[in-house]
Amino acid sequence: MDLFNPTIDKTKNWLPQDGTVNYHGQILEKEQADFYLKKLLETIEWRNDEAIIFGKKIITKRKVAWYGDKPFKYTYSNTSKYALPWTKELLELKILIEKETSETFNSCLLNLYHNGNEGMAWHSDSETDLKKDGAIGSLSFGAERKFAFKHKQVKEKVEIMLQHGSLLVMKNTTQTNWLHRLPPTKKVTKLRVNLTFRTIEEKEL
Repeated sequence: MDLFNPTIDKTKNWLPQDGTVNYHGQILEKEQADFYLKKLLETIEWRNDEAIIFGKKIITKRKVAWYGDKPFKYTYSNTSKYALPWTKELLELKILIEKETSETFNSCLLNLYHNGNEGMAWHSDSETDLKKDGAIGSLSFGAERKFAFKHKQVKEKVEIMLQHGSLLVMKNTTQTNWLHRLPPTKKVTKLRVNLTFRTIEEKEL
């Protein structure tokens, strides 16, 4: 796999403090990435995302889907989703990511951005459903987009360009101390699909 990224050091921590972000570069060849992008567009049950902000229901242009080992409940932006069973391609990608990162995941949140006008505001993936300080593997397909981090206290920023077929891993105290976002841009006219592999912790009854 390193043949695709001769200059990328996947052990490099892109954050200067208080967390760990590793960029593995393109872990899929272009033909493989093209294949999976096509399959994801065809087989995933995409839905417009919903959020309740200040008591008002917002429907986003961005589409989402939620898959996992079980029908895990995942709550964010005051709305809940229940995971669908893995598709063949999602399971293949999960195994690939686990092998690449030596981590394990039991769920995946997918986002479909139709063009650069659609993005994601500053946030951290720190919902109580998620394993605290657990790794999140972010796999990107389609348009190359800038991904940004901002420290919650000192406001220092870090930016990374995410390529078609590339993997970014956020772990340790990243979600506690850093926000991240996908900034909108007029320069991008093509779609992007992002898969974030996660670990849901089931609460004891």
